[in-house]
Amino acid sequence: MSPPPEIQAGVVADVLSAPAPDSRVRRRGLSLPIVPLAIVVTFVVVAALAPLISPGDPYEQSLRSRFTPPVWDERGTWKHVLGTDRLGRDLLSRIVWGSRVSLAAGVLTVLLATVVGAAIGLVAGYYGGRVDAALMRMTDATMSFPVVLLALILAVTVGPSFVNVVVAIAVILWARYARVVRGQVLSLMTLDFIVQARLAGASAWRIITRHLLPNTLNTVVVLLTLQIGYVIIVEASLSFLGAGIPPPMPAWGTMIAEGREFVTSAWWVSFFPGLAILLVVLAFNLLGDWLRDTLDPKLRQL
Repeated sequence: MSPPPEIQAGVVADVLSAPAPDSRVRRRGLSLPIVPLAIVVTFVVVAALAPLISPGDPYEQSLRSRFTPPVWDERGTWKHVLGTDRLGRDLLSRIVWGSRVSLAAGVLTVLLATVVGAAIGLVAGYYGGRVDAALMRMTDATMSFPVVLLALILAVTVGPSFVNVVVAIAVILWARYARVVRGQVLSLMTLDFIVQARLAGASAWRIITRHLLPNTLNTVVVLLTLQIGYVIIVEASLSFLGAGIPPPMPAWGTMIAEGREFVTSAWWVSFFPGLAILLVVLAFNLLGDWLRDTLDPKLRQL
């Protein structure tokens, strides 16, 4: 027995009104991650306007004010909202200026590694053969080398500095981009539009720049966003070990290292720089995940 016409009409109406899976994916992919984006924008603005936002001089010392607790403590003052370190320097000011150091190191390192790694990956994937084998063996050797060890070697031979940190991390990080881009180029080389371009006599430069590079940009952008958080952690680790940003320049890793001996008596010295690292890295990772879901053609409605 067939159901009454009213029930049939209701079922048809429910089916027609139900959103398609692709539209649900599309709306999910295009919905902005408000909280991670707000955190990233906030720290970028703070880093750019550090001279205007900073409540004081990050280098100014006052031994009378050393280990002043945060403002909500009964011994805290509004002059030092987040407290002071062992030299009486204002923590909020140093965190504000440290955001400029960490973000600059992360962005510059990732951009340098992206340019070098993407170029090597494009060349290796396009030419293949011996060129691909030689470049990939160099990539494998680079990926097996610890970035912390390289930074320590540079710190001992040349001395710790901002430039050395950027170079040390970028020298290792480019291999990740080269490996990912090369794999995507190999899959693109079998597609019809690349084969037709080669049969038409297009030069290698034209095929790489006009066809292969645009089709790998989505992957590169996602990897770039994800790697910024990784670089910030590595830079903080190197500064913590004394092989990164040299004191007295405010750097989050250095601030954590300076407060590790006073965790029980002055917990805020290490806690707030660590919280800043946590927020920035988590925000960039979430933003990178959103970009991956949004730019993935499998999750978009064409």
